[in-house]
Amino acid sequence: MIRMLRRLAAVLLVASSSTVAAVAPETIRDLAFGDSDVKIKAIGSLLASGDESASSLLEALVAGEVQTVGDDRVLQVKGDTATDLLTGKAVSPLPENRDDIVINNRVRREIGAASAALKLSSPDRAVRLAGARDLQGGADEDMLPAISRALSKESDAEVKGLLLLTQASIQLASKDRATRLSAIHALAESSNPNTKTLLLGVLEKRADQFVEPDAEIRSEAEKSLHAVQSRLSTGEMVGRVFTGVSLGSILLLAALGLAITYGLMGVINMAHGELIMIGAYTTYVVQNFFRGHAPGSFDFYLLAAVPASFVVSGLVGMALERSVIRFLYGRPLETLLATWGISLILIQAVRTIFGAQNVQVENPSWMSGGIEAITGVVLPWSRIVIIGFAGLVLLAMWLLLARTRLGLFVRAVTQNRAMASCTGVPTRRVDTWAFGLGSGIAGLAGCALSQIGNVGPDLGQSYIVDSFMVVVLGGVGQLAGTVYAALGLGIVNKFLEAWSGAVLAKIAVLVFIIVFIQKRPQGLFALKGRTVEA
Repeated sequence: MIRMLRRLAAVLLVASSSTVAAVAPETIRDLAFGDSDVKIKAIGSLLASGDESASSLLEALVAGEVQTVGDDRVLQVKGDTATDLLTGKAVSPLPENRDDIVINNRVRREIGAASAALKLSSPDRAVRLAGARDLQGGADEDMLPAISRALSKESDAEVKGLLLLTQASIQLASKDRATRLSAIHALAESSNPNTKTLLLGVLEKRADQFVEPDAEIRSEAEKSLHAVQSRLSTGEMVGRVFTGVSLGSILLLAALGLAITYGLMGVINMAHGELIMIGAYTTYVVQNFFRGHAPGSFDFYLLAAVPASFVVSGLVGMALERSVIRFLYGRPLETLLATWGISLILIQAVRTIFGAQNVQVENPSWMSGGIEAITGVVLPWSRIVIIGFAGLVLLAMWLLLARTRLGLFVRAVTQNRAMASCTGVPTRRVDTWAFGLGSGIAGLAGCALSQIGNVGPDLGQSYIVDSFMVVVLGGVGQLAGTVYAALGLGIVNKFLEAWSGAVLAKIAVLVFIIVFIQKRPQGLFALKGRTVEA
């Protein structure tokens, strides 16, 4: 059995060493027996060949797997098997008089850079990307031909951008003026933030004197720096708008349900945040069920979690309306205190069942990662899906309110409860269904929030104040106003955060809403109806 394993290992070693069979014997001898300068020259010849397979020889050399026997044999050793690199034949048994090849730091650096450059010819994008990253900060002029060859064949934008940056950084150190100007012009097209560092190095001052004596080079560097900063500013703007829309979509989901309950019944439901939390924990339970009972279908657990979170939160909301809130209509202070107490009960109940620590809800694989809209600006799939989900919930809400019998009753009770009751609308039943609908939408908000952060008993507390701000700013009972207010507050908040920080941004938004409501108490969109007009 041991003999069979040794033969198998020898076969695998021969297969691995076949990648270096194309390397000239003279180059192998120089790498094994030459001094540092000879070794570096041999590494340069491997680099000039552009053969990716030569990188395996360099990696084996660094790993100490290449050894010499006497003055004429070079072996690649793995375990207790070896291959003669000059003849390609397996060697067994291993010679006793093997010597390690001495590699100093200078040679080691050259091997690392050459190995990275040779990876650029790989058909695998991941290998090319790793090679391009390895070259950053560790390449010199000897690497330029390999980088130029790779650039002429490269089609991937990320890999090409890294190579262009590496090429320009090498050329900036050139003594040739034309080469430096060419590098500066090339950097003007870059969207990589590291480009600014390179260009600022050209414009550096020491003792009130420019390090770069050539005025034209400095002028071109300033132009390129301005172009790069403009492009990066555009990317930052796109990123802030996206995060603002993302935050706005979350606020919209959190406030939609509140817009119904507060607009229809005038109930200040301080437990609305806990209904969001219940939706998030329902998603957590569904996730665990799929993980334990249907692991092969785990990526589809959200298809079950979305309706489950809506139903569970909706049922809890209907139970609260039937048992407590129904008896407090027209008494806003008592309603506020009662719902605040209910929120504390729900928080403690969740702590008792699930524990006080946050729990993690895992994203499905199709929600992982993101897309790079602009270099340096990655839009996460989880946020993109939440924005789309908020749009679908909003469309469903509009269809329900505008095209269904329940929606007609809800709009009638919102505009004139007494007249609706006189025409036969069951206002008490409508209150229950509307409260359940608003609570169910809060559960959907919790399901969405579970995909971008941890779930804990205090999850809803972070969104209750913002939800009320959205509803009041948009106009009580107004769906369109809720949409505009949520997206507007989300975008404005993100831009203010970039300017003044998160805390001051929150304060500024709150002050703005207070001043706005003083000037326009009805919000962005005034509720229309005979009761309001009277």
